[in-house]
Amino acid sequence: MLRVDVRDVRKGPVETIGEIPADDPLFKGLELELGGALAVSGLLETTSRGGYFWHGQFEGRANRFCRRCLKEFVQPISGQAAVLFSPDPDLQDDPSVYPLVEPVSQVDVTEAVREELALTVSAYPLCREDCAGLCQRCGADLNLGPCSCTTSTEPS
Repeated sequence: MLRVDVRDVRKGPVETIGEIPADDPLFKGLELELGGALAVSGLLETTSRGGYFWHGQFEGRANRFCRRCLKEFVQPISGQAAVLFSPDPDLQDDPSVYPLVEPVSQVDVTEAVREELALTVSAYPLCREDCAGLCQRCGADLNLGPCSCTTSTEPS
């Protein structure tokens, strides 16, 4: 349950556990192909100023292409979030606060998960840290060993 009724939160902290399917429209525009559902869990509680604080984590995997060797690989995804949702008009311009419109009936943490996911996943993925990439001349995968082309740029 990633959408929580505020009446439940007013009684005490509410555990948020759920999965967001890989094909959910929430992920549209992220240019990230998830390799399965994104598992989300956390705790939502009220704040002293009439807002709601959610701290949680998410895990999943993504199908990526290495920026150096261009091979496809599966990248584990894991991240944490600590976000504030608030109807307070004084906080509406704060980029770290998710605005709520009065009257507030529910808090949906999925938009926060989307944003935190986008911040967690590298725009320049590597299949491994020591990826050698491709030869700039012949395009051979240097992870398999040296290529057979001449690496010298001097004229013969």
